[in-house]
Amino acid sequence: MALVPLNKGVNPTSRDGGRNRAPLLKDGRDGHRQYSTTADDNALINQIMLTDKSHDHPYEVPSLAVTQILQTIEAILSRFTKPDIHDGTLVPGALVPAAIHADSLEHEKALHASLSTLHDSFDVPNTVFNAIQCELMSKSLQREDANKTAMDILDIVQHYDWDEKVVLALGAFAIKDGEFWLLAQQYTTNPLAKAVGQLKQLHEILERAGTSLKPKFDAYNNLVRVIFKVTRTIVHLQEIHNDPHLSPEVKATAATAHIPTAVYWTIRAIIVAASQLLGITGSEPEYVTEAWELSSLAHKLENIFNHLEEILDRLHQLIQKNKEEDAFNAIARILETPHIDNSKPLKVLFYKDDQPALYDCYNKKRVDIDVLKRKVVILFITDLDVIHENEYMIVQQMYLEKQHNPTRPESQYEVVWLPITDVWTDAKYQQFEMLRNNIEWYTVFHPSVVSPIMVRYIRDPRKWNFAKKPLLVVMDPQGKIVHKNAVHMMCIWGSIAFPFTSQKERMLWEEETWRIELLADALDQNLYTWITDRKYICLYGGEDIEWIRNFTKAARNVAREAGIQLELLYVGKSKAKEKVVKNIISIIQAEKLSHTLEVNLIWFFWIRLESMWQSKGQILNEQSRTQTDHLKSDRIMQGIISMLSFGSSDRGWAVIALGSADMSKANGEHMLRSLREYNNWKIRPTEIGFTPALNEYLEGVHKQAPHHCTNLILPATGIMPETVACAECGRLMERFSMFRCCTD
Repeated sequence: MALVPLNKGVNPTSRDGGRNRAPLLKDGRDGHRQYSTTADDNALINQIMLTDKSHDHPYEVPSLAVTQILQTIEAILSRFTKPDIHDGTLVPGALVPAAIHADSLEHEKALHASLSTLHDSFDVPNTVFNAIQCELMSKSLQREDANKTAMDILDIVQHYDWDEKVVLALGAFAIKDGEFWLLAQQYTTNPLAKAVGQLKQLHEILERAGTSLKPKFDAYNNLVRVIFKVTRTIVHLQEIHNDPHLSPEVKATAATAHIPTAVYWTIRAIIVAASQLLGITGSEPEYVTEAWELSSLAHKLENIFNHLEEILDRLHQLIQKNKEEDAFNAIARILETPHIDNSKPLKVLFYKDDQPALYDCYNKKRVDIDVLKRKVVILFITDLDVIHENEYMIVQQMYLEKQHNPTRPESQYEVVWLPITDVWTDAKYQQFEMLRNNIEWYTVFHPSVVSPIMVRYIRDPRKWNFAKKPLLVVMDPQGKIVHKNAVHMMCIWGSIAFPFTSQKERMLWEEETWRIELLADALDQNLYTWITDRKYICLYGGEDIEWIRNFTKAARNVAREAGIQLELLYVGKSKAKEKVVKNIISIIQAEKLSHTLEVNLIWFFWIRLESMWQSKGQILNEQSRTQTDHLKSDRIMQGIISMLSFGSSDRGWAVIALGSADMSKANGEHMLRSLREYNNWKIRPTEIGFTPALNEYLEGVHKQAPHHCTNLILPATGIMPETVACAECGRLMERFSMFRCCTD
């Protein structure tokens, strides 16, 4: 069969025109003009849609095994045992469409595996295949117009869905394609194939395959490759559209309105490919369509494929997003709903393919989540810089206390470390294992135990709001989250705060007053004795050693004259440099100026005050309408603000109190002046008491002071009020932001 050059001017939308004109390969030569958007597009789309009767069945149309047929088509078109006929020899692995078959054993294995999953037999509409093959071959011989042939094929498959239409057309073509390649493969080894090949003049085709026909074979294979890609994408889109479990939003994104047009152009390309195959295997192969014409049609299909693939990618992203959202909501329901015990919430938190998910760092072994069953569980959530965090020190201290008293009720809890980081690298895995070897509580056996959806829940601002600062999330024995960050109550009250619930935290604050016991707790071993002995206690700080010398001397003189027992304890300043603190402590001890806290306890004193700010502030924030009102009215909060103001300055300061009685507090200048001027108010202590008398005189000193400058440095995490009143004068303080880096 000889294929002559094509006439121009054939109307692609004319179903009855072109029968005596050039063959359907007209599509390739005028591809760019015909495939672009023109005024005829709407008319063509209307014609395409008129062929569809898939929703109007005059008879029962059997269900089509689309997936199985498509897998079989892929095996045929991939030709994983096809010959190389470019040099007239049969070499396995040649003439392979690059995207379908990458000329690799892995691809061949995958195809075999895919075919092995199919049933030995599945229903194939042979009648439909035969009808389409007749259209493909006979209309090529009759030089039928490609548009009319495509419409005729669409008429044949009118009662099938759009994905079924294109799969049936491609299946009919694949049979013919496979028959040729099977004959070429067996031509030199099978006598029957050789006889048939001789009648088909296969030897002549094989001889010319490496010369004049090579570009045409390559263009043909490329076109077949693109046809299959588009068909597979159409099937995927239709599968998504037909899935009853997907939301209307997803189905709307499937954009099935594009599918009929894509099916039409794919069938037209199949018609062209079939004609090309017929020309190549005919008696006069030099008249087959030029390679550039097939390339033009392949380019058209590539554009269609890219457009459909973009839609498919958006669909997969949306489906994945919906799946993740469903998983997120499922986690939320489980973690926020009461249970009989904590088994189910623990399985949501830690899951590892039915393998033990946790690691006992003390006993160095892998353990199951059952070790946490019906216990209070503290989830210590951090990044990998955990050992440098204050929270790590707090947890470490709490756990040591628990180990020393394992049977008491306050020790009936377990700590589980959850390391969270943005990207896990080999270096970070090594760091995790190193840290795991240095702690004694539980952790995850591997970071992957905590799923990405669970990590998202942990980070979500509406849920646990983990960012950088460590969290101590508490789960009760029934699996209920009873505190989203108990670190502050642990820092303030230690094991007294057990079972570390938000309700317990509120109750502890309701029972608390602003007193020296709250402020100093048991930081120094002498404090309890001093309080029991009804001694006045003075906490003071700052980094001005001359002021410290003058203040301690004046305080002792006043105590002697007033006849009171006074103990002085140096507690430094917030965020102090270790070298400076050690130097001051050594001077105080050498000159016997007062008692001093140890360096690590000075750090803890100020961290504990910051925890008071966070904890009490959060409670007040939940109770009051405005932050400013509750900061001004709450006496404990005002005391905390005063102490943090003192700790934010290098200057001296002092607090004097007797047990749970009123405190006297002031900056170093005012306190030292008041003590030096004791003779001016020495009568008042006998009338109203020492601290009330000191407060009375301090008020006068403050009024006489020309000016003052008070700083308040607050931690960036937790509550951050819009306004804060000055602890000394009550005026609203100016607000600044500060960034600090200190490696000391």
